[in-house]
Amino acid sequence: MRAIWIWQQNDWPKFYWDDSKVITILSRVRMLQGKLLGELNTFGFDLQNNASLEIITSDVISSSEIEGIVLDPARVRSSVASRLGLSTQGLPIPDHYTEGVVEVMMDAIKNYNEALTKERLCDWHAALFPTGRSGMYKISVAEYRQGEEPMQIVSGAMGHEKVHYEAPSSSVVSHEMDLFLEWINKACDIDPVLKAAIAHLWFVAIHPFDDGNGRLTRTITDMMLSRSDGQRLRFYSMSAEIMRKRNSYYDILQKTTSGDLCITDWLLWFLETMESAIIRSYETLSKVRQKAIFWQNNSELTFNERQVKILNRLLDGFEGKLTTSKYAKICHTSQATALRDIQDLLERNILIKTESGGRSSSYEIKKQLLC
Repeated sequence: MRAIWIWQQNDWPKFYWDDSKVITILSRVRMLQGKLLGELNTFGFDLQNNASLEIITSDVISSSEIEGIVLDPARVRSSVASRLGLSTQGLPIPDHYTEGVVEVMMDAIKNYNEALTKERLCDWHAALFPTGRSGMYKISVAEYRQGEEPMQIVSGAMGHEKVHYEAPSSSVVSHEMDLFLEWINKACDIDPVLKAAIAHLWFVAIHPFDDGNGRLTRTITDMMLSRSDGQRLRFYSMSAEIMRKRNSYYDILQKTTSGDLCITDWLLWFLETMESAIIRSYETLSKVRQKAIFWQNNSELTFNERQVKILNRLLDGFEGKLTTSKYAKICHTSQATALRDIQDLLERNILIKTESGGRSSSYEIKKQLLC
């Protein structure tokens, strides 16, 4: 039978690639990794934790968003902050599902040197599906998929589906995962960054669970990159960058999983994405530094709880424009109280009016206070 999918190749899973094409960008990524970690050494412990809070929050939200699952950013942030020992003032109490999703990521990052076992993977899977259902459908939770129905990635209307990929039969999943986990946990000569890229592809190709495979493979990737960095905190987000390139992500996975065992193009895509993620992380570091400078410059001033909440929202990268109505909604207060709070911040030169041109006035933090 002619091989259609990568796992049907005779030498599966003996992946190979063209080192001459990979080495240049791998060296560049490794240099950027070292430079970023060097930059972080100039941050104090608190600033490092705050930088990691931004990155992990973005990572968790993005990994779910790639699959079309929308999480509440404030609840994710609250859950991550509490696990990093940071203040959750002004943040909502996370729901049970959000806590589970964050717990999976934090276990992967903080315990990156622990062996990845079937039991650990199944614990992660259970945390992603606490109700035992994916949407309306009951699924096998905390165990590999079962049954004779093929595991297919499809698109299109019913009756006109297009099969993008078909994973190995459930009857061989346990054996395939044994090989995968043995390789993950065994020391080898492959560069740790390349090992993270291979692990990502390999797990996706097996697709061992009924659902949640995408989120789990990105969790494994973060665990492997934490091993590569030697860090129990994350300072760049692969999932956020993958989300920005979601279409090409699915394209390269489809191309690679329906080809031979040469994975050069996948490795190049992964490394280019990682390079972009590291470069983009400097924006996050700058924002964290600005936030610290702001509170240091205004340490002698007193703000009420609502004002602290809004100022932190603005410093964390508030989306859109801050108006009196948004202030009132976020703080669960009246328009009159919101207006008084804003007027107080204007008089103290903390906020300024922006030239928005709309009917409602909007406000932002005075830029001179951020440097």
